[in-house]
Amino acid sequence: MDRSDILTLVKAENTQNAFGVWEQTLTERDVFCAVRSVTQTEFFEGGRNGLNPAFQFTLFFGDYEGETVVKYKGSTYAVYRTYIGLNDTIELYAERKGGTNGKAQ
Repeated sequence: MDRSDILTLVKAENTQNAFGVWEQTLTERDVFCAVRSVTQTEFFEGGRNGLNPAFQFTLFFGDYEGETVVKYKGSTYAVYRTYIGLNDTIELYAERKGGTNGKAQ
């Protein structure tokens, strides 16, 4: 499988500053992946459940640390489902959401 596209995984961490106020820190890192459109079945079933499926990203299982927000080609997506595949891969199913622009969940 060709994994020549780059996906940015966004990790959110909550930490307390010196004044005791909780702040969210976003950490981004790039990984190689393969990108495909979601299947027609995935698209329509997701739509029935209030989702807006856009892409399926396949990457090495060891690169994924449970991130719920990803960036691809300048757009931000929310991961709504994962699937562990063959040969140490994981599939991330992502949807475009207005609430994920610039912020992790």
